[in-house]
Amino acid sequence: MTRNVRLYPVYKFLGSLIFWQAAWFLYIQSELSAAEAILMYAIYDVATTALEVPSGWLSDNWGRRRTLIVAAAAAVATATMQALGGDFWWFAAAQVLLGVHAAFASGTDSSLLYESLAAEGRADEIERHELRGWRASFAGLMISALAGGAIARFDLGWPYWASALAFAALLGVSLAFRDAPPARTTAAARLSTLRVSLMTPVLAWLFALTVCMYAFSHVPFVFGQPFIEAALAGTAFASETPVIVGAITAAMMGVSLLVSLAAPTIRARIGLTAMLLAAFALQIALPGALALATGPLAILFLLSRMIPDALARPFILARIQPLLSDDSRATYLSLQSLLGRLFFAATLWLAATSTTNVGEMPASDLRTILAAYAVAGLIALVTLGLLTRRVPID
Repeated sequence: MTRNVRLYPVYKFLGSLIFWQAAWFLYIQSELSAAEAILMYAIYDVATTALEVPSGWLSDNWGRRRTLIVAAAAAVATATMQALGGDFWWFAAAQVLLGVHAAFASGTDSSLLYESLAAEGRADEIERHELRGWRASFAGLMISALAGGAIARFDLGWPYWASALAFAALLGVSLAFRDAPPARTTAAARLSTLRVSLMTPVLAWLFALTVCMYAFSHVPFVFGQPFIEAALAGTAFASETPVIVGAITAAMMGVSLLVSLAAPTIRARIGLTAMLLAAFALQIALPGALALATGPLAILFLLSRMIPDALARPFILARIQPLLSDDSRATYLSLQSLLGRLFFAATLWLAATSTTNVGEMPASDLRTILAAYAVAGLIALVTLGLLTRRVPID
């Protein structure tokens, strides 16, 4: 169990070495089209959606270690397939494997951490170790974004090969994990504890917030690259878009890493509820600002993309873990991820119908899509804020 806790930040770091993040939209758009690039992400989310709850149930019954091994093996496969390139259906199959990776790791890694700490009587340390894991993730994303952007300058497919190597190391770490003592309960008991969790007011509010924040966290990820490409069009830097995307993404993660260091102090001063709502408000403000902004300097708005995650995600996990039962923990977290992905995938299908089927995405289409996200997010924020009057989150 001590080794699990020690390896957790390493696992999070290796899993975040997504070198293609700086060029994935540009790469798929060059192979297929802008609309199909959006659809690739939608296919990934739909695949993950289909596997979220089954993978959580499998994790609760089959074991955390085996589930994480499958997740890492799927990551190696998807990176290799996309590096090789192909037609629409080849990329679609790779996105399904990426969905396998995301679904099997979702909730299972955090569950392994909490159960390892609890087995040693250290459950009260969960918030500190979740923060360590998220800082490791930010560091991995920062390094891979910068390096991936530089690699993509020579070939847009090379970042996928770099990720394949990183995911092979991730597989090695997954093999080194060990399961905590399993909970011995029946299937009916697991369903009962899951139902209780879903009906608990605090967990229900955090569930809804997490679903919304998942979607809005990924809006800049999907539309950030075409936004940067449009902002640089006609400038001397237009040919260096992958490098600039990588540099911006790396700076984005660096800013978030610094914010995560201050997050415990912010939480102590304003409380968990206020911090979570402020984080969601910042997520909503970003697509709104991008919809209104013009010129290359508007790219700097993207530096704030991961700040909300630094202020919210580890604290949400630390808040809900002690309230969940061991025999349904991963299932609950997977169900939460499922609805978040389903919600975001639905919005992407709508976005894909409002842009071109051939070539690059027009700037006017991009602004319309971003503005729509901002308006919808504001409605969700007000609703969640009103509900906190009846639900004690802190």
